[in-house]
Amino acid sequence: QDQGKKKNPRWELRTCKLCLNIHVGESRERLPRAAKMLEQFTGQTPVSFSIRRNEKIAIHCTVHGAKAEEILEKALKILETLSFGIQEHIDLGIKYDPNSSIYGLDFYVALDRPGFNTTDKKHRTGYTGAKHRISKEEAMHWFQQKYDGIILHGK
Repeated sequence: QDQGKKKNPRWELRTCKLCLNIHVGESRERLPRAAKMLEQFTGQTPVSFSIRRNEKIAIHCTVHGAKAEEILEKALKILETLSFGIQEHIDLGIKYDPNSSIYGLDFYVALDRPGFNTTDKKHRTGYTGAKHRISKEEAMHWFQQKYDGIILHGK
């Protein structure tokens, strides 16, 4: 764009939500410990996921707003991608509890722009045009600009 023109604030990308997932595989002792660790990390109560009735195998938590940005800043110091997994939760600066074991976390980041909620609302649902949608290249450019990330191109 020209330097004389102002940048439109409606075109700025932002973090919509951050989803954190811990897959334990069993519901006996490890799942409540993992839930306690995730609640300590996010400050929110996690939700369990089960494959059959009363057989919970995983927990997840969705974080929005400034808290999502703060958690993402911590996580990107370890790995620099928008969907990634971390082998040990103590790498994030969480205090180690000897009563619980070490858990891995999966991070998923969703991006949006101002005006995206018109497609989600119940009354007078709108439509997001093709120009306003986020492309892969825009997301990669946002990641490089905001977090000084390095993108490795695969096959």
